[in-house]
Amino acid sequence: MVDRLANSEANSKRIGVVEGCFGTAGQPLVIPGRVLIGEGVLTKLCRKKPKARQFFLFNDILVYGNIVIQKKKYNKQHIIPLESVTIDTVPDEGDLRNGWIIKTPTKSFAVYAATATEKSEWMNHIGKCVVDLLQKSGKAPTGEHAAVWIPDSEATVCMRCQKVKFTPVSRRHHCRKCGYVVCGPCSDKKFLLPSQSSKPVRVCEFCFGQLTAGGLAPRADSISQLGSKFNNMSDDDDDDDSSD
Repeated sequence: MVDRLANSEANSKRIGVVEGCFGTAGQPLVIPGRVLIGEGVLTKLCRKKPKARQFFLFNDILVYGNIVIQKKKYNKQHIIPLESVTIDTVPDEGDLRNGWIIKTPTKSFAVYAATATEKSEWMNHIGKCVVDLLQKSGKAPTGEHAAVWIPDSEATVCMRCQKVKFTPVSRRHHCRKCGYVVCGPCSDKKFLLPSQSSKPVRVCEFCFGQLTAGGLAPRADSISQLGSKFNNMSDDDDDDDSSD
């Protein structure tokens, strides 16, 4: 089906409409062989709070952005190559249901669908696209993924020293390696994580020690000490103070 649609006029028009909705600030999306598989609104867990985002699944990339006018205008376009994606389901908890984690080497975050059926369809289609791409390219699945950030609301004190309380003066920061919410003194080190940035990024003291010793720091998606589960994880790409 995908191969038949790849060079069809209807498919090109659909992708052109999506491209137009992002305007000149977005990247071109119409290329030979690209197929628009599906689209929809998902709730993305951001650093401050869950937010609705428009997602578009193509046979080679996943695109999402902020909704300005539904089906007419989007901004802050993000493009994720599917070859680098792995997905994991998220247990339902509280108001956040029907979720899964999208993991890539540069960023990882949780999203939630409106229904269990919608979640299943999204995960199945994404999974199939990833498998098809890897089979065609002969590449192995990506083994390294960025940590998913713990939301600010999950930490009233530093998750490393367990002493510093967060206030408007004592701000929250995030370790790029483990995703913990930490205080300034516990995250005054930087380390080069090539998959995330060409420049050294903020890491907590514990991860810095592990990285410089050649060990591996614990990933945010394996944290068990918080009473909550995977739905307590986010990123901050469209929140304020994203540099922290």
